[in-house]
Amino acid sequence: MAKTLVIEDNETLREGVVQVLERMDHEVYAASGGAAGLEIFEEESPDLVITDLKMDGVDGMEVLETIQEADSEALVIMMTAFGSIERAVEAMQAGAFDFIAKPFPPDLLRTRIERALGIRDERAHTARLESENEMLRRDSVQGFDDEIVGDSPPIQQVLSRVKRAAGSDSTVFVYGESGTGKELVARALHRASPRKEGPFIKVNCSALAESLLESELFGHEKGAFTGAHKRRMGRFELADGGTIFLDEIGDIGQSIQLKLLRVLQEREFERVGGEKTLSTDVRVVTATNRDLREAVDAGDFREDLFYRLHIIPIELPPLRRRRGDIEVLARHFVDKLGPRTRSAAHEIEEEALAILENYSWPGNVRELENVIEHALVFADGEAITCGDLPPMLGGDTGNARVELAAVEERSLPEVLEQLEKELICEAFDKADGVKTETARLLGIKPSALYYKLEKYEIEEAEQSEVT
Repeated sequence: MAKTLVIEDNETLREGVVQVLERMDHEVYAASGGAAGLEIFEEESPDLVITDLKMDGVDGMEVLETIQEADSEALVIMMTAFGSIERAVEAMQAGAFDFIAKPFPPDLLRTRIERALGIRDERAHTARLESENEMLRRDSVQGFDDEIVGDSPPIQQVLSRVKRAAGSDSTVFVYGESGTGKELVARALHRASPRKEGPFIKVNCSALAESLLESELFGHEKGAFTGAHKRRMGRFELADGGTIFLDEIGDIGQSIQLKLLRVLQEREFERVGGEKTLSTDVRVVTATNRDLREAVDAGDFREDLFYRLHIIPIELPPLRRRRGDIEVLARHFVDKLGPRTRSAAHEIEEEALAILENYSWPGNVRELENVIEHALVFADGEAITCGDLPPMLGGDTGNARVELAAVEERSLPEVLEQLEKELICEAFDKADGVKTETARLLGIKPSALYYKLEKYEIEEAEQSEVT
């Protein structure tokens, strides 16, 4: 749906154009003259303006000039009588997008409107891509491994494989537990590759239903399904000349697996609902935290696709296998997150560092980052202390003694559930009740958070406290 302004001094024609637009589900504003139309434009900032060229008072050319001064990207379609076409051409030279000669059938008007809005959407999409690519180009100047922090042998082996693989176009498969930094490896491969000037496109394959994922990857034609009001380019088209990163590849269904296999083999595909075969030149990087060999054995994942994806495997070690990097990572996150948290802390006390180095880190590097952010928020001095760490790490020793003593009276699962509830409440308060931010602070998926909020009746408790 678009917001459209109609400026026409002929009431019958104005109402006819408004009816066409309303049937197209537009939000329509109408004015009987140029001056009134410009007032509406200033207040409402419509996506599209359809104006008569010849009007008493402020005519269409003046309307166009004023709109162009306010917004040079604004879309303006001129309506003109046959004898005024020469003036309409002048209007297009002055910045109008299109003109339509009176009288015109409704179908022609709809076609011109759809064309104008389609080009507007493509311009906006291109601008976003150019902005993203510019950020990637700036990042690449810093070196591809700036965000992959660590000196331990396991992570240095990963960096060595990334450097050797980056120069090729071969498909890379990144393994690793959740939170180990699989996306960082994908971006590092892109930044160090000959494709670094091209786009880097990420797709989380587990975030969408299969029908939506197919459209997301390969695009769709107008009318391909309910809600497909216009053609849409897919991620493989947008990634042309660059890198596409398919995260959680193990979650895709069989029909998508078949289309993906064809893209890898032939570099060809069709949009959903389309007949035209499109080609793409992309480097494919995939990632999963699942054991895909087990999925292949179970018949959930195609064996031929597995081998197509598994040309260069890179396995990311969990943080518990690279404990020598915990200190350098923790200090890295203190520097990185200090400005965001506005914390005065810029050091970590040795006792607190010892707690970090002895924790098991089930959430890996992402969990460590969340813990450091938590500690920076609660730190009162210039250094993070044991008391600033979340209770689950044993940082708050008073709470830890209470919980350990409570084990004598309750089972361990009961104690752990109580501790989990307290941590969720703390994060929920810090995020001001915003669930996605709460999930990010805890290092868990939003779906897992929704389950736990319901399980512990946390939202209800918060509301009862307010009332």
